[in-house]
Amino acid sequence: MGSTADKIKGTANEAIGKAKQGLGEATGDARLEGEGALQEMKGKGQKALGDAKEAAKDAMNRAAAAANKKL
Repeated sequence: MGSTADKIKGTANEAIGKAKQGLGEATGDARLEGEGALQEMKGKGQKALGDAKEAAKDAMNRAAAAANKKL
């Protein structure tokens, strides 16, 4: 999966997780609230993975560009 897809999925999971937490808190459902917190953390992890993939790709592109300039 590409960095953009990871970021999109991460954003969606964060939003859904926050919504579940709010609903769980409003209804007194601790299980739903906990499930929401876990889903939000999963989303944050997915976004971080997308950022890392993007940074690695950028670094490789800079290295390749630098190598081509030296030739």
